[in-house]
Amino acid sequence: MQREERRIMDSEKAKKEWEAATSARVEGAPVDHARLIRRLEKPQGRVDVVLDTDTYNEIDDQYALAYLIRSDDKLNLKAIYAAPFFNDKSSGPADGMEKSYQEIMNVLTLLEREDLKEMVYRGSTEYMPSESEPVISDAAKDLAERAMQYTEEHPLYVIAIGAITNVSSALVMKPEIKDRIVLIWLGGNAVNWPHNREFNLFQDVAGARVVFGCGVPLVQLPCMGVVSAFTTSGPELEHHLRGKNKLCDYLIDVTTEEARVCYGGSTWTRPIWDVTAVAWLLDGDFEEDCLIHSPIPEYDDRYAFDNNRHFIKYVYHIKRDNLFADLFEKLKK
Repeated sequence: MQREERRIMDSEKAKKEWEAATSARVEGAPVDHARLIRRLEKPQGRVDVVLDTDTYNEIDDQYALAYLIRSDDKLNLKAIYAAPFFNDKSSGPADGMEKSYQEIMNVLTLLEREDLKEMVYRGSTEYMPSESEPVISDAAKDLAERAMQYTEEHPLYVIAIGAITNVSSALVMKPEIKDRIVLIWLGGNAVNWPHNREFNLFQDVAGARVVFGCGVPLVQLPCMGVVSAFTTSGPELEHHLRGKNKLCDYLIDVTTEEARVCYGGSTWTRPIWDVTAVAWLLDGDFEEDCLIHSPIPEYDDRYAFDNNRHFIKYVYHIKRDNLFADLFEKLKK
């Protein structure tokens, strides 16, 4: 049997097993815009969250994971999902996911939070083959099941900072959860950017089209043109974090090495992209956002637009100094 035929058969078997264990599908209904807008308001008080992260891909996920855990006065972490990625740090999406899983464990060790390791789940080993075909994984199954414990009034907040495959697969597997979660995703570029070829989005355009199109309450943090302004430098990291704890020293070292590989020179700044997705849920004065009609990610690295579509929250400005001050203070704990 050819490898591709075997992959298709295994995928079909997994989907049938999942469907047999879950409730009947619900077809998409027209979006109630007023209800959706209410659900996109920032929550008051402490909320339950899960984090979907390609932690080994760059150096910013490690900051975001630590920042979330150190913000436990506001964010009650329920699960961590390892997301796939494919670049020069991995041999393919499955390898990227596994390396991310191991890096999550490494960061939890540095944080001395061994208690959280039991809530880490391996995610997708490939990207969605189409907009109607989920990728079955422990992460996607956990999200689909866990979200059913929540309600529209008291939702589960999903912070996604990698390719969206785990989340979009859960939404296809169990469409009901769109009424029980709010999704905050760092993905895509600004709507006025010349193109939309952004790493988190272009790896799984089918998955991106699911989350932008299904009516789930979505907060988008665009990369180029918005979050790209959230940069730090070697001297700033050394000044604020060096010697504070094992985690801080590790973050400085991996960031400096990443900058050396990417930029080469002694003068550099580096975006710490993923922290901004966590920050949207916090109470500080960190970001500005607005409502826009949900754009349509196309397969040619562009957005399409339709003003009849539902609304999403769109972050258009990061208050860089405010957010770094809070980040540094929490990392030093």
